[in-house]
Amino acid sequence: MAEVNLTGLSKSFGATRAVQNVSLSIGDGEFIVLLGPTGAGKTTLLRLVAGLEEPDQGMITIQGFDATKAAPAERDVAFVFQQYSLYPHLTVYENLAFPLRSPIRGMSEAEIDSKVREIAKLVRIDDKLQNQSTKLSGGQMQRVAIARALVRSPSIYLMDEPLSSLDAKLRGDLRIELKRIQRELGATILYVTHDQIEAMTLATRIGVMDRGALVQVGTPREIYTDPINTYVASRLGMPAINFMSVDLFPAIAAPKGTKTLGLRTEHLSIEKTIKSDGNGVVTWVEHLGDQNHLHIDMAGQEVVVLSPPESGLEKDDHVRLTPVTPLFFDADGNRVRS
Repeated sequence: MAEVNLTGLSKSFGATRAVQNVSLSIGDGEFIVLLGPTGAGKTTLLRLVAGLEEPDQGMITIQGFDATKAAPAERDVAFVFQQYSLYPHLTVYENLAFPLRSPIRGMSEAEIDSKVREIAKLVRIDDKLQNQSTKLSGGQMQRVAIARALVRSPSIYLMDEPLSSLDAKLRGDLRIELKRIQRELGATILYVTHDQIEAMTLATRIGVMDRGALVQVGTPREIYTDPINTYVASRLGMPAINFMSVDLFPAIAAPKGTKTLGLRTEHLSIEKTIKSDGNGVVTWVEHLGDQNHLHIDMAGQEVVVLSPPESGLEKDDHVRLTPVTPLFFDADGNRVRS
């Protein structure tokens, strides 16, 4: 594995700026996740690193080698796509062996066989090696696609939403497997997703992207608890963070310039009260077993709050909401600190 550095990368397609002045250092053995909605520039950045697109500006170095204008084959990267992209006429074994049979590698059949079986066992498809690749389940085919990248032992693995086409249970299972594999190999991975759960559970660090720009980079905990603006704050958290006018809570000692409070569902205390003492009304209760999500109308604004099932709160109850550890934002959505 190796360190990868991106410096001032920019890429436009006509009038559309897909990537804007992105700089990012990916350490040896890191699992970096690029998070953002469709159109944020995540995949374009991945393609720039792979050499499938050429940057208009900036530099890409891989293990100290200037790869900015190098051909994809010279970059020592492996790409896992959203779709499986397997060779349908080949068995699982042959799909995994294919990239190792390149004349550039000069590997013997014995070495290829050893590597294929080692990675197949790691990815837990060693019992499927003689199966036709198209006769596997979706989860198994994605394991084959990941394994085909792993057999190459490149400097960095590039993964473009590899789990998004799977159902929820398979995604959950493969998230765990992928993190286990990354730790066992010490692999360096740059991973693209719009799924906040994938980002939180997989990443060493998350890079949040917006309209081609890398807005903030930090550990999952840093991004969740210390976002630099409302856009970043809204990327993580389910249910989403509540953004409320500071005027709704006049007792809050907000820093100068604060216009909006960011209140995650667990950062609001709630108590049932009589109508005259309340500041909200419960409009809907989502019963989720271990917790309830209470939807509350507060001066015409919907707020979502976590509550234990035993709270006894029901629709039409009057409640009082009190902020706990709020985040403060100015009129432009930027963070205001005490």
